This record gives sequence, C-alpha cells and structure tokens, in this order.
Amino acid sequence: MNISDAGAASGLPAKTIRYYEDIGLVTPARDANGYRSFGEVDVHNLRFLARSRALGFSIEDCRTLLALYQDKSRASGEVKKVAEGHLSEIERKIADLTAMRDTLAHLVHCCHGDDRPDCPILEGLERD
Repeated sequence: MNISDAGAASGLPAKTIRYYEDIGLVTPARDANGYRSFGEVDVHNLRFLARSRALGFSIEDCRTLLALYQDKSRASGEVKKVAEGHLSEIERKIADLTAMRDTLAHLVHCCHGDDRPDCPILEGLERD
C-alpha cells in the first residue's frame, strides 16, 4: 500500500510517516518506480509507534520499544525498565504541574480583582 493508505490504516499523517522513515524508525520497501510500499507489518509498526507517542514516549524510547517488540527473545524486564523510566518522568511532571497550580491558585485567591492597582499575582510573579 502507498503512504496515504498506510496513513489511513495507522492513523498517522503522511508527514509523520516520512519523518519516521527519515530517522530510521520505519523502512518501507520501495517499488520499482521509487514509491514507498507499506505492508501489514509496516502498518502494525506505525500503529505501535502512534500508540507509544500518544503515551508520551520519546522518539528514542519508541525506537527502543519497537526494537524490543520486534525481538522475540527480549526480556520483559528491558521493556519494563523503559516504561518505568517514562512513568517516573510523567510523575515528576505531574508534581511540577501540581505545584504550579497550587501557587497560581493561591495568587488568584489573594487578588481582589478590583480597581485597586496592587496585585498579589504580579507581586508573586516578580519574586524568585
């Protein structure tokens, strides 16, 4: 199938598929005319990459996960290690966002939001 069909089957835009090819994540066959030719395995790998990216895995993590997926002699511990690292990063980001939300909620609560010029939000933003 061509890149448009592979995109429709995988849910990825052609531009993303071309990018994945450029960085070596996928390597579709080429027809005699030079056009990409995607098979079912290619589409399955593209779906795998789409799902991995949707879960926030980095391109390098996706590369690792795809290689592990394709290696039938892999140890599941290797896969778990990649996933645990990503989960830790997500938890760190959640903690950072929670702290940001709490700080901003406090500043908003302290601001009267009236015609006075003093503003705890601006005062809070000027602090280190």
